[in-house]
Amino acid sequence: MSSSPPYVLVLYYSRSGQTAEMASQIGRGIARCGIEARLRTVPPVSPDTDSSLPAVPNNGAPYATKTDLAGCAGLALGSPTRFGNMAAPLKHFLDGTGDLWLSGALSGKPAGAFTSTGSLHGGQETTLLTMMLPLLHHGMVLCGVPYTEKALHETRGGGTPYGPSHWAGSEEQQPLSDPEKTICQSFGERLATLALKLGPQD
Repeated sequence: MSSSPPYVLVLYYSRSGQTAEMASQIGRGIARCGIEARLRTVPPVSPDTDSSLPAVPNNGAPYATKTDLAGCAGLALGSPTRFGNMAAPLKHFLDGTGDLWLSGALSGKPAGAFTSTGSLHGGQETTLLTMMLPLLHHGMVLCGVPYTEKALHETRGGGTPYGPSHWAGSEEQQPLSDPEKTICQSFGERLATLALKLGPQD
């Protein structure tokens, strides 16, 4: 058993920066509980087989490793929507975690999902729900956003009981609204609280 301090992994893919900003807000909520928020991203996938990206991204969060995933006390999984599902780069990363599934490395740990869409009814709920399927296969305990969070009643953009979401707009990218930020932070805090409760006890 690892003696290193627990952390919640905020694992995401972001194309235009909106999902990355959500990850940052979720990290703020996690930090309120005195636990590390470890932000990690995944590289894009490409049909170009003649070149590769650098091992470390030029800016933003580092690329995730399976070690980051295996050692987490909780997981927040984020992606923009692609036809009602997660983006291919994040799916590609998860498809390579069969060994963690076989070992049960993530079983019993809390997890949840967050997303950003270009249109208001562009698949936020379906993206969140389909992102939960691999989490269930890994035996993780799902975490959402309860309606006791007042911002769910106040938002005019994103925000669902299935997890945080953001309405980015299809042309000029809209920044996260105050209710969307609040929902992200509340979700992070809830996830971290569950991670501490469900994790190994001293």
